Amino acid sequence: MKVHWHLFTDGSVNTKSQVGYGACLLLDELSGPIASLNNKVKTQRFEATSSTRLELQTLLWALNELPALRLANEIELTVYTDSQNIIGLPARRERLERDNYFSRSKKRLKNYELYQEFYLLMDSVQCKLVKVKGHPPSNERDHITERFSLVDQGARQALRADRS
Repeated sequence: MKVHWHLFTDGSVNTKSQVGYGACLLLDELSGPIASLNNKVKTQRFEATSSTRLELQTLLWALNELPALRLANEIELTVYTDSQNIIGLPARRERLERDNYFSRSKKRLKNYELYQEFYLLMDSVQCKLVKVKGHPPSNERDHITERFSLVDQGARQALRADRS
């Protein structure tokens, strides 16, 4: 029997310093008090990054580092992100692989290595990607957006605390 996990990821980057922090939250259920989840948010620092790159780096870091995900054949995973780039990657796969990760103007795509790693991981984990609306007003939040706001806040707080 497969176990279902919920992974929330987000990032925050300082575009001047190109330093960013990714945050993730892995849950086996969506119920329970939100206050008890703050200490479960994990963060990771990334350098020489951009907002698009950071979102991918964060997801790949979470997929590679979280112990529960090492049992890929025994889990089903739902990933919650506000990154349109990540949500669109499955639909872009055929063209990207066919064109060997070159743009139509014959330039190598900036994040092609991350795209390749993303596709390899998606092949190994039964995964569903869900687009979350970023920063909804408090009165419009549901269980999903409440939990997503924890990773959003975690990434922002880590970036603010980093004065490099």
